Amino acid sequence: MADTRLVIGLAVLPAVILLFYTYLQDKYQREPLGQVVKAFFIGWLSVFCSLMISIPLRNLGFFPSEISSFGGAFATAFFGAAIPEETAKLFCLWMFLRNNKYFDERMDGIVYAVSVGMGFAAFENIEYLFASGTEWVTTGIGRSLTAIPGHFGFAVIMGYYYSLHHFDRYRAPMAGILMWLVPVVGHGLYDTIAMMSAVSPELSGCITVAILLLCFKMIQWARQRMKEHLIADSSDASTGSGIDEQ
Repeated sequence: MADTRLVIGLAVLPAVILLFYTYLQDKYQREPLGQVVKAFFIGWLSVFCSLMISIPLRNLGFFPSEISSFGGAFATAFFGAAIPEETAKLFCLWMFLRNNKYFDERMDGIVYAVSVGMGFAAFENIEYLFASGTEWVTTGIGRSLTAIPGHFGFAVIMGYYYSLHHFDRYRAPMAGILMWLVPVVGHGLYDTIAMMSAVSPELSGCITVAILLLCFKMIQWARQRMKEHLIADSSDASTGSGIDEQ
């Protein structure tokens, strides 16, 4: 095993890069860096919150301990990963933003959701790289192209709808549900595809291509959602109309 600092660096770097990219997109009124860092480490806390959901679900038989069928892959993807993880991240995001005076623009919801999401992804990545032993470099590179961008996309979706619910709930009445549902569905489908390789190893090549395409599309969608909120924030700032915070 390589030096611990190298492993942690490779695990954390992709998440930090995507977080910094998101931070730079907030062009009109950037969030205090200390708040962004705080949200990042709150994302670490969400890992333990997700275990408080997934372990009882496993003990209750919602998903198997070992994946041996496509049904098992689907159940594990949703009940073992997507639902616990996205629920925990949303809860931690809500705890962080509910009385946060800096949350005053739509883009802020995306910045803080990505902060929490990348904190979760970085902590999870550290676990995966240490568990991979001598293959830590290969694992780190692979996850930097798939799992980390996946968590990034889920976080942008969550932050996008979180801001809609907070500032525009009368124009987007379903946003309060969608900020949880859409990341869960996206995450669940992503993990279902990824876990299918455990059932049919011969499909691993096709599965890898499908995951890479899905991550590429998610990043495209994320950039569009950022642009949408930035345009709305810019319009409010130029007209002095403010936002419909409720």
